[in-house]
Amino acid sequence: MAAAAASPALKRLDLRDPAALFETHGAEEIRGLERQVRAEIEHKKEELRQMVGERYRDLIEAADTIGQMRRCAAGLVDAVRATDQYCARLRRAGSAAPRPPRDPQPQQPSQEKFYSMAAQIKLLLEIPEKIWSSMESSRFLHAAQLYLLCCCLHKLLQLESSSSRHSPVLSRFPILIRQVAAASHFRSTILHESKMLLKRQAVSDQAVAEALCSVMLLEESSPRQALTDFLLARKAAIQKLLNQPHHGAGIKAQICSLVELLATTLSQAHALFYTLPEGLLPDPSLPCGLLFSTLDSITSQHPSGKGVGVLQDEMKLCSWFKHLPAPVVEFQPALRTLAHPISQEYLKDTLQKWIHVCNEDIRNGISSLLMYVTSTKGLAGIRDAVWGLLANESIHHSWDVVCRRLLDKPLLFWEDLMQQLFLDRLQTLTKEGFDSISSGSKELLISALRELEGSGAASGRHLHSEHNMAVFLWSESPGDLPPDAAWVSVASRAPFQGSGLSMKAQAVSPCVQSFCSALDSKLKVKLEDLLAYLPSGDPSPRQDTSSMAAESCAFDRFADAETVQETLRTHSTACIQDIADCIQAELQSIEQAIQGQQDVLDGAKLHSALFMARLCQSLGELCPHLKQCILGRSGSPEKPARDSRALKKQGKGKAQEVLPTQARWQGVKELLLQRSVTGYRVWGSAVVRVLAHGFAQSLLVDDAGSVLATATSWEELEIQEEAESGSSITSKIRLPVQPSWYVQSFLFSLCQEINRVGGHALPKVTLQEMLKSCLGQVVAAYEKLSEAKQLKKEGAFPMTQNRALQLLYDLRYLSVVLTARGEEMKSGRCRQDPRVEKVADYLETLIDPFDLDVFTPHLHSNLNRLVQRTSVLFGLVTGLENQFTPRSSTFNSQEAHNILPLASSQIRFGLLPLSMTSTRKAKSAGGSMETKAQRQVAPPALSRADDPRQAGSLFRQLVADEEDSAAPSLFKLGWLSSMTK
Repeated sequence: MAAAAASPALKRLDLRDPAALFETHGAEEIRGLERQVRAEIEHKKEELRQMVGERYRDLIEAADTIGQMRRCAAGLVDAVRATDQYCARLRRAGSAAPRPPRDPQPQQPSQEKFYSMAAQIKLLLEIPEKIWSSMESSRFLHAAQLYLLCCCLHKLLQLESSSSRHSPVLSRFPILIRQVAAASHFRSTILHESKMLLKRQAVSDQAVAEALCSVMLLEESSPRQALTDFLLARKAAIQKLLNQPHHGAGIKAQICSLVELLATTLSQAHALFYTLPEGLLPDPSLPCGLLFSTLDSITSQHPSGKGVGVLQDEMKLCSWFKHLPAPVVEFQPALRTLAHPISQEYLKDTLQKWIHVCNEDIRNGISSLLMYVTSTKGLAGIRDAVWGLLANESIHHSWDVVCRRLLDKPLLFWEDLMQQLFLDRLQTLTKEGFDSISSGSKELLISALRELEGSGAASGRHLHSEHNMAVFLWSESPGDLPPDAAWVSVASRAPFQGSGLSMKAQAVSPCVQSFCSALDSKLKVKLEDLLAYLPSGDPSPRQDTSSMAAESCAFDRFADAETVQETLRTHSTACIQDIADCIQAELQSIEQAIQGQQDVLDGAKLHSALFMARLCQSLGELCPHLKQCILGRSGSPEKPARDSRALKKQGKGKAQEVLPTQARWQGVKELLLQRSVTGYRVWGSAVVRVLAHGFAQSLLVDDAGSVLATATSWEELEIQEEAESGSSITSKIRLPVQPSWYVQSFLFSLCQEINRVGGHALPKVTLQEMLKSCLGQVVAAYEKLSEAKQLKKEGAFPMTQNRALQLLYDLRYLSVVLTARGEEMKSGRCRQDPRVEKVADYLETLIDPFDLDVFTPHLHSNLNRLVQRTSVLFGLVTGLENQFTPRSSTFNSQEAHNILPLASSQIRFGLLPLSMTSTRKAKSAGGSMETKAQRQVAPPALSRADDPRQAGSLFRQLVADEEDSAAPSLFKLGWLSSMTK
């Protein structure tokens, strides 16, 4: 039913309004609601019965208690009423009793004695309140005087404990018994509060003197004991200050409070206990002997002297004051022994011992406090706060005089107590920071390597660029040029503001950029934190600071700057060393994993090795804050590039002095370069091994079909020979002009692999090692072939003269291309590898000697022309050294293809216009080089700096053209040819 399903709130609403109930519900629904209500009523009745049964005993007990309270109240009211009635009867009886007659002439002396005793009792009753009032206002000396006066009153009224049982005063005034008992606790309370005041820091000299006087009066001690109490209280204050709960920002306040407490202690020791020698006039700005003057003022017994009565200003307006006896009115506390001044030797010895005892506590306390400082900037803030405190006028005023009088030497808070502790904490923070950077970088490196090795077809674009650098180099992105490239010159651009093109020119992949950026950001945070502890770059504030420190008691904040910088250099170098060691370990594991494998060129291991090689190669340039960590502020690139070039020109040819910091930076760069070369060596050895293996397989195939498949076209030449009759005979010869296909394929594959990894940024030593290794393995293949042919196995394909001629041509070509020539080429003839010569001699034995003599000049000419024509095709393989003869003033017009020899340097587009500078240089060099070109297989090698294929050659040529003012030119178009280098 709908009524049965209705909510209880709806039921109650319907029941409260019967009219609405009958309007909205039918008869059956109303009957159902009635049944529900009746059932609920019965349920409530049952609950009420259970509750009454369970709580019946409690209800009965509550009723009994209420009855007892009513009866007790009635009895109390009756008792009060009876007491009232009894008092009324007593009043009536007293008024009816007869009074004794008064004595018209009382005895005057007895009445005065009674008034005197009454006044003393009145004073005795009021002294506790005045003592508490004095203690609340921290007037402990006055409280001690009142307590001593109270003791004097006890003696006068015979209230001491020995005679209190027979005292007539106590028998007549029993309330004094409680008063005497209460007065006995004042001594310990005043002593405790006075010694607590000695432990406070912001207390005036006068307040300390009064507290010490109160202790001396109550304990009847000497000034030496007062000095001991003062120093012990301050030692306890130091320990309490160092053991307070530590809160990050409160460390500075605690250390500053400690320094201020030490300075205040010495100043107050001078003000309280030091007495001037005879004959010296006191300095109003430098008080001394305050304790003894205060004691003299409160213990002097001469009315005309310094003594002041305790009660003269307290109760002279009271009506009963005149009845007090003279000993009470003129009461002055007295010491048991005279307060002799402390000798300077004793004061000096005591203070030195106290400083020595506190020294260990202060060191341990400050060390524990500095454990809660987690940044070098926090240490610098604490140091600067201490410096500002010590430089404050209120502390360092007459500080030298105080130290000389008390200690015979200056007390150096910073140098003697804190400087080494701050340095130790700074070194710990620096080590922990760089250890964190090192561990984080190694974790990031391992993560990047695992990501590279685990990346597949679904890898991102950045990971794909690690597999194939050419994809990254030849792809366009919005960040290739900086936004302000159109109106901001390179010299005016901010340092380390590299664009995308500059990163591509250096073959720095996005993964390497992100790794270097992450490392540099961490180094930046750590460097900025440490720079807060060092002086600013402006030298003028440094001098002002030193002069201020020399004139005042403040210290030189930056005296340990060199130690901090050395700490920074040491830990930053160790951080890079850890990263380099991690990279070295990974490279060794990769080298062992790919050893002997032939399918590693597309494997992830080589990609990881290349990533680490590029990382080490770029780390020094893309992490500018690493350089600043090692070189300091001098490492920040503030000078323009043109100034650095000028310095290089001035220092050229001179032995320049290398600073230790620069030597350390050079060591870091050499370490990174070694790791980079190691990574590239792992990649290069694998590439050479795989390609040389394929080359050897193609070379050693010994069947006619394979030999014909790898053969290339030969050139037909007409030569003039002289017959025996003296007539001229024309004959035709055929010579190879191209290397075999497997030779071209080998070199082209090698160029492809080099260009795939960004060969223009590979270190020169890596390319040299690759070419040397290639040549060695190629020669080994030829040696294996020659050994196989010398055995003359049955059924083997014979070595014909044409094949031997092609093999000789291939070997000479590979030897020229893969051999890096240097200064030895200037002699006109370079020395070949003995192994190459040995194989070449064997191949020459397979050729007819007469034919060999005829073929040799033409072979050399074809070889020279082939090397020139394939130089651009094979790019970096032949680009390590300039192996071509510069263009001479004349050339062979009979050659059908003479485009490349037209250029004065190795360029791809020889027909482009050249600047007058380049043309003039070519002409000047042509005459001297023409005769040498006929004998050389390749021209002298260019240095690495002048290599036109290396990064930055375009800019070097532009600068050279600008600086060459002796060669005027209408058109500066040499950059067009340099763009293709």
